[in-house]
This record gives sequence, C-alpha cells and structure tokens, in this order.
Amino acid sequence: MRQELEQISGSVDHIIFRSDQTGFTVLELNTGEELVCVVGEFSGVEAGEELQLTGYYTTHPTYGYQFKAEAYERSLPATANAIYKYLSAKTIKGIGPATARRIVDEFGDETLKVIENSPLMLSRVKGISEKKAMEICGEFKKIFGIRTVMLFLNSYGITAAQSIKVWKRWGTMAVDMIQDNPYLLCSEEFEIGFSTADEIAEKLEFPSDSECRIRAALRYVLERNLNNGHTCLPRKKLLDAAGRILGLSPEQTEPVLEQEIADGALYSIDRGEQDYLYLPAMLTAESYITSRLTLMASAQPEEMERLNDVIDVFEKDNAITYADLQRKAIRQALVSQAMILTGGPGTGKTTTLNAIISLLEQQGKTVLIAAPTGRAAKRISEVTGKDAKTIHRLLEVEFGEGDRLQFARNEKSPLRCDAVIIDEMSMIDTLLFDSLLRAMPLKAKLIMVGDSDQLPSVGAGNILKDLIDSGCIPTVQLTEIFRQAAKSLIVTNAHRIVKGEMPDLSRKDGDFFFMQRTDMLLAQQTVLELCSTRLPKSYGFSPLDDIQVLCPSRKGELGVIELNHRLQEELNPSSRDKGELRQGFYTFRTGDKVMQVKNNYDIEWTRQQEKGQGVFNGDIGIIRAIDKAAGMLLVDFDGREVFYTAEMSSELELAYAVTVHKSQGSEFNAVVLPILGGFDKLYFRNLLYTAVTRAKKILIIVGSQNRVRYMVENNRKMLRYTGLKYFLSNGIVF
Repeated sequence: MRQELEQISGSVDHIIFRSDQTGFTVLELNTGEELVCVVGEFSGVEAGEELQLTGYYTTHPTYGYQFKAEAYERSLPATANAIYKYLSAKTIKGIGPATARRIVDEFGDETLKVIENSPLMLSRVKGISEKKAMEICGEFKKIFGIRTVMLFLNSYGITAAQSIKVWKRWGTMAVDMIQDNPYLLCSEEFEIGFSTADEIAEKLEFPSDSECRIRAALRYVLERNLNNGHTCLPRKKLLDAAGRILGLSPEQTEPVLEQEIADGALYSIDRGEQDYLYLPAMLTAESYITSRLTLMASAQPEEMERLNDVIDVFEKDNAITYADLQRKAIRQALVSQAMILTGGPGTGKTTTLNAIISLLEQQGKTVLIAAPTGRAAKRISEVTGKDAKTIHRLLEVEFGEGDRLQFARNEKSPLRCDAVIIDEMSMIDTLLFDSLLRAMPLKAKLIMVGDSDQLPSVGAGNILKDLIDSGCIPTVQLTEIFRQAAKSLIVTNAHRIVKGEMPDLSRKDGDFFFMQRTDMLLAQQTVLELCSTRLPKSYGFSPLDDIQVLCPSRKGELGVIELNHRLQEELNPSSRDKGELRQGFYTFRTGDKVMQVKNNYDIEWTRQQEKGQGVFNGDIGIIRAIDKAAGMLLVDFDGREVFYTAEMSSELELAYAVTVHKSQGSEFNAVVLPILGGFDKLYFRNLLYTAVTRAKKILIIVGSQNRVRYMVENNRKMLRYTGLKYFLSNGIVF
C-alpha cells in the first residue's frame, strides 16, 4: 500500500551525497526543530537553500530513518545568516568562507540581489576586483540558470533527470534555445521524443509546416529506424514516414530534406536504383568499416612454411583429427589478416577455434577474445579455457562529454595484441564494430566467429551477413555435423530449419520434444507445468537456474509479460516473509528471477572481497532481498551482488520468460518455446532457429504444428537497409 504523502520544509544544512549523472541527492534538512536526512532527485541544491518537500518517511537498513522526497519547491536563502551558509559552502566559484563573510557583512539580506543584478557593487568588498565581481555574477547565473531551466521544462512534463541533461548541454542558453526551437529537445541524448517536442512547439504556437519541425521529423524517422536495425533509409520511405508524422505532403518536406543534405546534416548516397539517406554517424561508421576491411583484405597473406605439417603435428599432439573444412579454417586464420568462421551447431566451430588460438599463441602472438554480451563472453571463456571479455570491457568503456559513452581504446590508444577473436558476430551492430576496428592495431588479425542464420543485432546494421554476402572477407563455413552432435535432435532439427525443412516433431526419445496445444490457455498451462513440476521432477532441473522460457513476442497470453506474471505466481508466490516492490509491469519479489534490460556501465557490484562495475543488457540474476521502505533491491548475478534503488529497478524485468532476441549469446540447459498465435511478422525462420540453438540439453516446443511450419517456411529475414555490403562489393572506399 502506498504511504500517505506529507510535507516538511526547512533549510539545507549540508549535502551528504550527490550523483551528477542522475541528480540523486542525500542531504540534511534543518526544519527548525530537528535535522532530517532527506533523499530524492534534486539538482543544484546547496547548503543554505530553503526547501519545501513532499514525500514520506522511511527506514533504510543502513542509513536509518529518512524522508524520501517525491517533489520539492525551492527558494534562495533570504536572510543574511542563510545566505552566508549558502555562499560559504563554496557554491559559487571564487567565493570561500572568508570572502562570503565580507560580502554578507557588506550587503546583508540583499547580497544575492546584488550579485545577480548589480555585480560591480561587489568591488567595494576587499579582495574583489571588478573583473572578479563579473566572474562571480556569471557563476551565480549558471547556478540560478538550472533552476530556470527545470521550472520551464517541468511545466511541459519534462523530468528532472531530463532537465539536467538539457542544462549540461546548453547551460544558461537552454530556455532561449528551446523557445526558439523546441525540436532541439527531440534527440536520443535527452530521451525526449518527437511527440513531446511537438506538444511544446504547439503551445509555443509554432506553425505545423515550420522548417525546424520538418527537419526534426526527418531526423527522428532516421533515428527511430536505427532501433529497427536500419543504418539508412530509401528516400521515398523517409519522406513517406516523415509526412505521416507531420501531416504534410512530400512536396512540403522534400525541399527541407534537400537543404539538410546541402548543409551536411544528412547524407544522400546514390546507389543507382535509388538514393539512401544517412545520419552522419552511421555513414561515417560504415565508411570506416569499409575502408579498414578493404585494407585488411588486401594485405599479403603471411608466409608460413609447411603450414599443413604444423597442423598435422598439432593434431598428433592433441589426439584429434580435423575435417577438411576445419583445416581450411585454421589455415585461413593463420595466414589472413581478417577472416570469418561460420557454421551451425555441431559443426565444430569451437574445436576449430581452440586450434586457431593455440597455434597463434605457439607463434608468440598475443590473442584477445571478446563477445558482445556478458553471458556470451562467459560461455566462450568456458569452452576455450581462455579469458574473454565483453567488447565494451575490452575497449574500456567510459563516460565522455555529456555523459556519452566512449571508449578509451581507439586509434590514439589501440589495443595491445596481435590478434582479436570475436565470438557471436551476428550480435554486433555497426557502431560497435566501427569502434572495435578503430581500436585494433593496424597489423593485428581479426577472426570473426558466428552464425549468420541467427537473428541479427539489436542495434543498427547486419554486419556478419553483410560481410559474408559481400564476398570480400575470406570466409569458411563449416557444414559437416559431427557424429556425436548428430545424435542430438536439437542439432539435427536446427539444421533442418535452416534448410527450410520441418523439424522432426514426432520423436519422444531424444532431446527435442513437441507438445501439440491449439488452445492458448491450455498451452499456457502446459508451459507452467513444465517449468514448475514436470521438468524438475523428470530431469532434476532448477526452474531458476536451468529452465528458460523463450517467447517470440512480449504481448499476448503466451508473451513475455503475461507468462512472467503467471510463472512468478507459480514459482515464487507472494508471502509475508518476502519483500515486494512495484515497478512498471511487474511487482518484484524476493526470490524472483530478473534480467537487466539495458547496459549500466557504472553500477557497482561486489563478489566476496572483489569489487567491480557494470551490469549488462541480458544479464540474469536472482533478487535476494527487498527493502520496500527504503526502496532497495539486492540482486545476485552469478555471485556478483548489486544494490538497486527503486529508480534503478526500472532497468530490471522478470526473467522467467524472455524474448528470443534477449536470449542471443546465451545457452540454457532446458528451453521451453511456446509457438501459437501471435503476429505473423514476428514468426520467421531465423527466430525459430535462434530459439532452438539456445538449448543445451532439452528443447520443448508447446503449440501448433502449423505455426511451426509457418515459421520454417517464412524466410523473410528481417529486411534491413544498410550500405556495408554495397560499399564492400563495389569497392567504394570513402
């Protein structure tokens, strides 16, 4: 039950803690009767300020009794004593305690008005020149400016966290700039959508056909389609989509598009049949990837005497015999500067990769291994016995200007290695691949391992498929299913699916099972029974650690959201001894299985005596404790314990069921896959193939045989507009 809100007021005694990224602050408030510990999302609040707070009292397990503020009003200190406290806290650059005392002694209660409106009067104070007086005024206006920005944006429903980002970007100019062009807010940097900016513009009486509105819509369509995987869009599709948003005709929008191209705000690439429009960052990335890979592909192959003999000796020493295609892949990796190793499950990619790593190390080469996600990096580390990192960790991710992510490893500070091996290449998007190539030494090898029949990356681009289809990078595709793997129906059915053939759904004696259910509620009930009783009883699988439900969709009776609710009630029902915390679609409960759904590079974790930072999109953990009063959760990610505030818990979702997309790069002992109903556009071959290949020991499909057949026959591989294949195939180097 939500606690009843109450109000308290007082002056800020001192700031205990503040996060510059989020505005989250812990402070002590002097109410005149007592000092109260207050937590909340504030910005720029300093000691001496008067605050009126709305919220409720809670008890934190570590910090004790405190007031959690949900809203606040502020005013600058009005009395000489309060002003002195405010200034002596070094709130304003150039004023320390001694100077603050002299200024307040001179101007008393009028001090802040003098600083803001008559700064030259400050030169009457000993130690302050006219130049310093103007600098003090400038610093004061910077601090006061954030209040103005927050009040202005708050009137339009913009959150405090978003306001902080706007302030950091434009400072004291923010309000004037937004009033001149509210569509400046419409960017991923501020996480403010076009519709919100459009509402502000309407209130400011901007005309519907204003140039700034059309420019923003064109850019918004391109940015939104990055999330759909497209690095660019055909001209007609861009104009049509922008026209629908704007309610304008192509004749009204195209002149603005041409001006954007002329100004260099957007780029147009003529590919013969039609033009493709790019945001600058995406064209720059595809251009660099093209030029770098073209250079790598043109490098002279390394001369290695008697290479076949080297492989023969390695086979003998390790009591192994490689198939012809495996030997070809090993040779290619040793002599080429860039190569791709691809193939489906059971074709020996891991065995081949282990030989490549060992032979490179025998040559004295330093080999770095990475994968796109934490779970994928952990898996490749386990199968190779070598240390592996996420690509972000390999490149040493950090926050740059405006809290934008950047990498410490780049052209100026490249990786120290002779070879880089990247696993799960199908998951790598264009911008990440661009960053990786920029961080690689010019003479280093790049060995890319992946399965292009799996789903493409969540981010924009279709890197692995484009590279293979271009024919410009030496590629070895392993096709032979080895004897041991051929005994697995998971493996053989996965290969049947890729070929467009129906998997064998009749067998009841292997590791691949099909349970016909044509009624939604009956299928749902079967999924619940499999996870809660049947699989644990028959195989000893843990519902939390071993079994994973994968869904094509988030919505519907067999979608992620509904199944998570039902599975939570089945596997972890509510009880008095379990803490609970409501967040978004879900009520989190102690003991719940949860997934981190966005990369968080600065969140801290502990593991026994070890400490580190970073929890990543797709990481799965268990909630070990919840303190509802304090709004805190403790989550265990494979031994890494992380504290989440209530605000941060929006980065978590229940994970009894997850989408197939979120499962990429992971493997689970048992996978339950409901396939029934749903939207046709979500049911296609490589989604089914990806889901099947996530299972290590048992796969159970629950649903309709006809729906499975539809997926197998639907090879509409998520069309993505990109330019990389075109640039590489046509030798276009920018």
